[in-house]
Amino acid sequence: MNGDSYWTLYFFHVYKADCNMKFNSWYLSSFLISFVVLIPIITVFSSFFESTSNYYEILKNTFLMEYIFNSIILLISVLTLTFVIGTGTAYLVSFYNFPGSNFFKWALILSFAVPPYIYAYSLTAFFENYGTAFTILKNLFGDANYNKSIPKFDGMFGAILSISFSLYAYVYILARASFLYQSQNLIDLGKNLGFSKLKSFYKIILPAARPAIVAGLSLVAMETLAEFGAVDFFSINTLTTGIYNSWITFDDLAFANRISFFLLLFIFSLFILENLSRRRAKYHLNSKGGFKQKQKTKLFGKSSFLAFIFCFLIFFMSFLFPLGQMLYWTIKFPENLFDLQIIDLVLNTLYLVVLSSLVLLIFSLISNYGNRVSNNKSLNFLSTISISGYAIPGVILAIAFITFIAWLDDSIIKSLGFASIKKVFIGSILGLVLVYFIRFYSLAFNGIKSGYEKINISVDESAYLLGYSKRKTFMNIHIPFLRNSLLFIIILISLEIIRELPITLILRPFNFETFATTAYISASEDLLEAAAAPSLFLILIASLFIIISSKYILKENNE
Repeated sequence: MNGDSYWTLYFFHVYKADCNMKFNSWYLSSFLISFVVLIPIITVFSSFFESTSNYYEILKNTFLMEYIFNSIILLISVLTLTFVIGTGTAYLVSFYNFPGSNFFKWALILSFAVPPYIYAYSLTAFFENYGTAFTILKNLFGDANYNKSIPKFDGMFGAILSISFSLYAYVYILARASFLYQSQNLIDLGKNLGFSKLKSFYKIILPAARPAIVAGLSLVAMETLAEFGAVDFFSINTLTTGIYNSWITFDDLAFANRISFFLLLFIFSLFILENLSRRRAKYHLNSKGGFKQKQKTKLFGKSSFLAFIFCFLIFFMSFLFPLGQMLYWTIKFPENLFDLQIIDLVLNTLYLVVLSSLVLLIFSLISNYGNRVSNNKSLNFLSTISISGYAIPGVILAIAFITFIAWLDDSIIKSLGFASIKKVFIGSILGLVLVYFIRFYSLAFNGIKSGYEKINISVDESAYLLGYSKRKTFMNIHIPFLRNSLLFIIILISLEIIRELPITLILRPFNFETFATTAYISASEDLLEAAAAPSLFLILIASLFIIISSKYILKENNE
């Protein structure tokens, strides 16, 4: 595979470059973990220079620009809508007291429990001809041709709504955290200048929260570009669906990687723009008088009612609506529930969650501790690059993994006379867990890293003086201290794996299904009523994890 030898030599050179480094097993372990996580990225970039089939030339001259154009339109629209919803709700629950405000501050994050593809199923099921909306109107007003007056939420518009209502919580959480820690002095400054509340919001409050909002929008952007289920359901040709179809329909891995290259450039460009934006701006939390605890304003009358209605509508549309639709179809067609292999799906999901969480925690702990004890710049740089896996769409990681295993098998394994390894890694639990590891490594690594930042290095030095080895310090001191961080990481990883679709869809073993793949397969066959039951269970399980984790996500300085 062209380019792999270069990258291998490069990283070997980086490894040897630090002459002042004292070799130790922790360094080597951390180095190897980070390098393994980088393999899919290296594969995608090196595969760009490989030859492709005639299908590439045909697609390049026909639908490739459509893929790019649709991806851009989808991205801009979702970013706009999530900014309005996420920032608006965060502002209301952070600065004002009104009926239900304490409930909405955590209830609004339940949208995470509804993946975009399940929201897409709900939209279609409710507004389709003779769907739920038709049934409601018929029961209320009698027989009539209501289909003409019922709007249809499909195509690009349906995809925009599905993704936006599922992902706005990224902006909500980060914007709310920023709003909570804004000083009362900033608000008083606006009053002293004669600003209205609206002008204070645009001139003072919003600019101060800009870094957090931009960070939230960056996450939304990455997830939007990575989305597969919703855009595929609505038949929207994006770069992500193009990657999947190139492999599934045309069996062209090289071209799939070629499109992946373009998508990765797109994503990395967003990273650069976001970092440049934050560098140019200067933000200060405290005014000259120091930090002053912000006091919420109590709303009355019309203002209180409007704030409640806005938050309730967002909560209803993002969570209650899809939950209610899936519950309605499940009750209406109970035979689909009885046909569902619930125990098998639960066991399969738990199996993936437990195994993946264990692998991620073990190797992330080793990598973090290796960075800590080595204190090596080249290793820190490599680790920083390796955590970019979360920004890469699952479909790209899955295709890149298959490409790498195929190259490794054909170029090295078979040439050495060994048996093929494709069956070991492709279409197996091992391969699935490995790609999960790459995809969610950043969640585990950064979560543990944030916990480590609270452990002063003097603690390690004191342990060494008491005769503790590095391993004993790691096991007896660090891990107990990191217990809460590890619990939170397990919850986040579990939530992501429960929702994950493209990786599981591509790499799962034969006849191995999860709630996500079961719902997708039924919906792709236009059997929405059959997709309802697995979708309902997915929402309920994900909601449970979100409620458990809410105390970590929604911490307040005054609570």
